[in-house]
Amino acid sequence: MADNLHLNVIAEGVETEEQRRFLLDHGCVNYQGYLFSRPLVLEDFEALIKYGLSPPEYGSY
Repeated sequence: MADNLHLNVIAEGVETEEQRRFLLDHGCVNYQGYLFSRPLVLEDFEALIKYGLSPPEYGSY
């Protein structure tokens, strides 16, 4: 339905590669969840964006 309405959709709560693959196979290419990162405090998010670090390399979870 979102595609027919030309809407971008973000799937939330993606925790496994299997879930990501299912979404991708069904046309969803935007997702977020623990598969990619735990919630980050602002400083850790900024470092991730600025330096391209993956969350396990630093952080205050």
